[in-house]
Amino acid sequence: MLQLDPNPTKSEPFRVVVIEDQRELRNGLQTLLNFTPTFTCVKSFGAMDEALRNIESDTADLILTDIGLPRLNGIEGTRILREKFPELPIVVLTVHEEDDKIFQALCAGANGYLLKNTPAAKIIEALKEVLDGGAPMSPNVARRVVQLFRTFSPPETAEYHLTEQEKQILKLLVDGHHYKTAAYELGISTSTVSFHLKNIYTKLQVHSKTEAVAKALRERLV
Repeated sequence: MLQLDPNPTKSEPFRVVVIEDQRELRNGLQTLLNFTPTFTCVKSFGAMDEALRNIESDTADLILTDIGLPRLNGIEGTRILREKFPELPIVVLTVHEEDDKIFQALCAGANGYLLKNTPAAKIIEALKEVLDGGAPMSPNVARRVVQLFRTFSPPETAEYHLTEQEKQILKLLVDGHHYKTAAYELGISTSTVSFHLKNIYTKLQVHSKTEAVAKALRERLV
């Protein structure tokens, strides 16, 4: 089963799986990653369904995927990957900058959203950022996300009965923390954070960290 390496050392590059249907770009990304000391491309696939069939036997620290893929698109694939591997960072690399695609990808569980015109050096920076718990986005995408949130108004009443610790964890997620750093900040174990996150997801009726953060911001829960 695909696993995250909890403590990769600097001498061991982060392992990336690339999912991209354009062969030239796929090969280019593979070359870029393999010539960067921080990363190595352990697998590349031309279709999401192919990746989902084979990814079980691989180990990886990060997924880099397109949206416009044959048979099964990258948004649906991201949702499946997020359900199977809740802590696996997933970054979208696409030509699509429409609001609906951005929102759907983030709600499906993508940790970052980059456009394909992003310079190679910026792609590498973004992958490092997501592994540090960040949510990298191309500038145009980030502006659209801000505009999207401005169009939402919080409901008149929204009571989810979150406990104080659940609110603390949700606030840390909004601030960009991930499981380990949230656990460190609160002085609790990562398994305790995971337990509370499951309760948060259930109460907020969401399925991923990204959805929880979006709902917290939209409804001003923290």
